[in-house]
Amino acid sequence: MALGEAGACGRLLRWPRVLLFGDSITEYSFQENGWGAYLAERLVRKCDVVNRGISGYNTRWAKLILPRLITESTSGDSIVAVTIFFGANDSALKELNPKQHVPLEEYAANLKSMVQYLKSVDITADRIILITPPPLQESAWEKACLAKGDKLNRCNATTGQYAQACVQVARECGTDVLDLWTLMQNNQDFSSYLSDGLHLSTKGNSFLAAQLWSRLENKLSALPSLLPYWRDVDHTNPEASLL
Repeated sequence: MALGEAGACGRLLRWPRVLLFGDSITEYSFQENGWGAYLAERLVRKCDVVNRGISGYNTRWAKLILPRLITESTSGDSIVAVTIFFGANDSALKELNPKQHVPLEEYAANLKSMVQYLKSVDITADRIILITPPPLQESAWEKACLAKGDKLNRCNATTGQYAQACVQVARECGTDVLDLWTLMQNNQDFSSYLSDGLHLSTKGNSFLAAQLWSRLENKLSALPSLLPYWRDVDHTNPEASLL
C-alpha cells in the first residue's frame, strides 16, 4: 500500500493543544529546565504544548494579536487549555519605560478583553488560566538595567497592584488564576526564584511548573495517550491497530 493510500484510509491524527500566551517569561519557558518544557514532557503523546510567548510585549499589544493566533476554526475542542501570562511589562513605570507601560485599569480591561475573545471562539472559562507577573527583586533588576545604561524601571509594589488586578479579572470572568506574585513571596525570600530580578531562574521555573501542573492535571488527566503502546500493536496486521 502506498503512503498516500494509507493516509486516505486512516483518520487524520490531531493532537489537542495547550497554548502558552505571554511575554518573555513564556517565550523562555522552553529553554532547558523551563516551565513550558516541563509541561510538554508531562503531556507528550497527549497534547502539543504550543509556545506563543513574545518577549517585551504587554497586554495592549497582546490583545491585538490574539485573534491572529486563535480563531473559531482553530479552537473549540482542539485547544484544551490556554495560559495568559502578562503584566511584567505592563507594570513598568510610565516615566521610565513609557513604551511598555500600560495603565493599571487598561491592563485589567485588556485581560478581560482577551478572556472574552477566547470565550467567543468557544474556549470555555474552565480552560483558561491567568498567571500574574512574578514579584520583582528590585536590586537585582536595577543591576540589569544599569548594565544597559538604564535606571531601575520597575518596582515590586507596583507589580503587586497588577497581580491583584489579574486575580480580580479571573474572579470576574470565572477563570482559574495562578497568583505567582503572592505565592512566591509567602513567608520566604523570593530572590532565588529569579535569574535577574525579573525573569525566572531554574528554581522559579520549577516552582511555576509545579503550581501550574497542579491546576492542569485535573483538566487534562482524562485525555488518552494518542496511538497505542508499541507492545499493543498487532505486528501481523499493524493497519488494524494504527489506522
